[in-house]
Amino acid sequence: METSFAILLSMLLPGAAVLSNMLLRNSPDLRDGLTLGAAIATFMVVLNILANVGNTTTETFTFLTVMPGLELAFNVEPLGLMFALLASGLWIVTHLYGLGYMRGNNEDNHARFFACFSFAIFSVMGITFAANMFTLFLFYEALTLSTYPLVAHKGNMAAIKGARTYLGILIGTSIGLQLVAIIWTYAVAGTLDFAKGGILQGLIAGPSVAILLALYAFGVGKAALMPFHRWLPAAMVAPTPVSALLHAVAVVKAGVFTMLKVGIYIFGIEFLAESGASTWLMWLAAFSILAASVIAMTKDNLKARLAYSTISQLSYITLGVALASSMGILGGGLHVVMHAMGKITLFMCAGSIYVATHRTEISQMTGLGRRMPITFIAFLIGALSIIGLPPLGGSWSKWLLMVGAVDAEHLFILGVLLVSSLLNVAYLLPLVAKGFFFSNDTDSELAQSAEASPLVWGPPAATAFGCVMLFFYAGHIQDFLMPIVATN
Repeated sequence: METSFAILLSMLLPGAAVLSNMLLRNSPDLRDGLTLGAAIATFMVVLNILANVGNTTTETFTFLTVMPGLELAFNVEPLGLMFALLASGLWIVTHLYGLGYMRGNNEDNHARFFACFSFAIFSVMGITFAANMFTLFLFYEALTLSTYPLVAHKGNMAAIKGARTYLGILIGTSIGLQLVAIIWTYAVAGTLDFAKGGILQGLIAGPSVAILLALYAFGVGKAALMPFHRWLPAAMVAPTPVSALLHAVAVVKAGVFTMLKVGIYIFGIEFLAESGASTWLMWLAAFSILAASVIAMTKDNLKARLAYSTISQLSYITLGVALASSMGILGGGLHVVMHAMGKITLFMCAGSIYVATHRTEISQMTGLGRRMPITFIAFLIGALSIIGLPPLGGSWSKWLLMVGAVDAEHLFILGVLLVSSLLNVAYLLPLVAKGFFFSNDTDSELAQSAEASPLVWGPPAATAFGCVMLFFYAGHIQDFLMPIVATN
């Protein structure tokens, strides 16, 4: 299969799933089966690209030229291909989970829900293979618009308010800041193409470098860098499959992926290191890591706690960019995968608890682990991966970030990462302890509790297993990403 056709097909398949959900809204089994087929086919197409391309960078395929240096164009490079594999693979898992959750919880408007879900994956695939900032920006905005109805899905006042906050912050930052940064970049460099070593070195200097970086860092609102993070907790009003989509598969990962692309291919790692323009970003990322973790400890609502955990974990990846070292970049890239697998496990477990018991507060979950052992064991594994404990995948990305901090001679970052891990323990493990080691004999509803359907507990069990397997395959992912930081 030609690479250009495979890239196009990876976007057409989710697009076809959008249409099937809209046209077959009265045939749920056929509609859901076709969407699952599209998800599997998309993953197979991306695997075909991997088999043909490996971790090389292909030539650019231009589909439309708006003006010289401004093109709708796509290519394959290691970081984007890794994200495409992650997104397409987890689409299968989240679709199966979404079926179990939406049916088990008697949610309305299934066809609209899965149509928007599929459109979000279409947008993500465009982001992963974008060959320049212009193309990435178009699909970045499409992703925001496609996920807005998902956040507002329940239609009540809380959902509408949360969706407005979500849309307002993400559109406001992208139009008011990121678009300005893109225009500035085009004016200076005459191109927006992603190029190894960046496109700005020698064309911009002094405080302008830090200012342009700030426009990108805050303009990429999906990275949830403080203070532009409030959209993420606001979006927790959505059904849990949406939370899993937002936090692991699509939205936030699109944000930090964009930050990595900007750091590597727009500025260039060496230029950031030589100019010192990212030092302020390193301090802000460190603050976000710790502050969000502290806030997470104060939340009794499980999804709210996980939302602030996500804000903290995303800042690990931004930190990897800000360190402006090869190991920092590799650590950030690896953390995209490790956090995705761990956090999707945690959110799906939260949804499994809700489907089975309709409980959302951690204080209500005492003794529940004995009734739902699969869900709580999966939660424990996902939590330990987020904490960074071997033998789970999250330990390797944190290790690489520490090595990157040493290489960049910012040793205080070691303390930040260690304290963050302790805070992770403090806000994640109490739920497991409550579930397994404490009891509530006066709770009659608890005595009737049991695991939800296999479609609800099966996916988090599978991704929990993935957290373990990633520990043993982290070296392969690191080797796969190595060309993005190679100097030759």
